Amino acid sequence: MAAAGLPDVDAGTCAAFRTALDRVGSKWGIAIIAVTGDGPVRFADLHRAVPGISRRMLTLTLRTLERDGLLVRTVYPTVPPQVEYAATDLAKDLFASTRALSDWAEHNHERLEAARQAYDTGEITRPYR
Repeated sequence: MAAAGLPDVDAGTCAAFRTALDRVGSKWGIAIIAVTGDGPVRFADLHRAVPGISRRMLTLTLRTLERDGLLVRTVYPTVPPQVEYAATDLAKDLFASTRALSDWAEHNHERLEAARQAYDTGEITRPYR
C-alpha cells in the first residue's frame, strides 16, 4: 500500500534500482567503467589509471562488473596471457546516465555544504512534533 499521494512501487523495480545504485555507488565501479569506456584496457594499465585501488579490489570489482554484463573480459593466448577489459554498451549507457547526477552534485556542492554547516552549528531549528 502506498502512502497518501504516492504511487505504489514495484518490488522488482526497487531491486533493479538497488542493483544500479550498487554499481554507481561503489567506490571503484564507475571509475573502472569510465576508464574502459574508450576501448579495451589491460589489467596493469587499468590498475595505474584508477589511483588507490589495490590489485585484489580491482580483480573483485572487475569480476562483479563482468558478471553484471558491464564489462567484457578478453583473454589472448599469449605467454603470459594478455587480458583486456572493455565497457559494454550497457556500461556506457549507465555511465551516461550518471552524468546528470554528477552535474547536479557539481552545481549543488556548495549549497549542500552550507546546509550541513547550518545544521551542525544549530542555525537551523526544527519544530518539535
